[in-house]
Amino acid sequence: MKIRQIVIFGIFLLISALIYFRLNSTKKLEKPTKKEKKEITYLPVKIAKNSLKEFKMSSYGQINPTVDLDISFEVQGVLEYGEKTLKPGVKFKKGQLLYQVNNEEAFYSLVARKSQFASMILALLPDIELDFPSEKNKWTLFFSRINNTELMPPMPSFTSNKEKMFFTGKSILAEYYTIRGIETRMNKYFYLAPFSGTVFDVYAEPGSLASPGLRIAKIVKTGDYEVKVPISIKNLSFFKKETFANFYDSQDQLVGKGKILRISDIVNQKTQSTDVYYSISVNSEMQIYNGMFLTVSISKMSEQENVVIPRIALENNSVQILKDGKVFEKNVVVLGNKPDSLYVANLSDGDQVVLERTKIEKNKIVKGIIR
Repeated sequence: MKIRQIVIFGIFLLISALIYFRLNSTKKLEKPTKKEKKEITYLPVKIAKNSLKEFKMSSYGQINPTVDLDISFEVQGVLEYGEKTLKPGVKFKKGQLLYQVNNEEAFYSLVARKSQFASMILALLPDIELDFPSEKNKWTLFFSRINNTELMPPMPSFTSNKEKMFFTGKSILAEYYTIRGIETRMNKYFYLAPFSGTVFDVYAEPGSLASPGLRIAKIVKTGDYEVKVPISIKNLSFFKKETFANFYDSQDQLVGKGKILRISDIVNQKTQSTDVYYSISVNSEMQIYNGMFLTVSISKMSEQENVVIPRIALENNSVQILKDGKVFEKNVVVLGNKPDSLYVANLSDGDQVVLERTKIEKNKIVKGIIR
């Protein structure tokens, strides 16, 4: 029995020894793996080199006509065609009849009024011959010139207060000027193009009833455009100093040049920008259209040496600088910008500027890849 216990105890000791040496050897093998390896992170960097540069600041603007008008009438009647059928995009010339309102009823009312007035003058001729014999010829001539299809002739001048009081008492003056007013109103049945341009939109078709103030169509003046450009408040001073600007299309082709016409004093609360209006002189081989978007660009030489960096490299007016395998922040001053880059000052020559901002963990080695 004792021998059996001794054997069991010996086996137990042997197994324990094997386990101990096994664990001990495993720990020895694992020790090297527990050593922390220093990982290397590579970042794209740019070596800063300060110099004076030409700023090209840009923004986007839209072409608008300097003049656009809504066609409407002051009179009521059935709308009729003018010299051509107007649809959006149709061009017209200054002085062309664009629309007219049927004036047949108004015309016959005017003819009746003139006939009645002529009868009033005719009835007064005997009294004129009796009371103002020397003035009979001028009133007879005035009567003969009254034509129902022509404008009223000028009223004869009065040679005395007595003559003036006579015709005033007979309501001749009141009736004469009433007819002249109706004749003037007859012109309002026709709409002549005030300029050469294009139909922008049509709101009513011939055959419909035209009421005073009703919008019939919208027309725009062609060949005379301006460019409306929203400029951020922080860049407004640059654009003010450079009165002239260049305009480019979506293919980056120079469309033309222009200068500031006016600057709005209203700021867009969402974009913190204000509208600047430019004239535009188009290059002979280029064509522009109402509503077309252009890029407005100005150029000026910087007054302070600076470095060009990507926009994504800046955050809260600071950039990341790589030095001795570490990354730290450095404040900069933005002098200007272009669509994807910034002109910044306060960097030293040789600074390695991180082009893509990133968060670096501690105990990591950082190296730069120059781009």
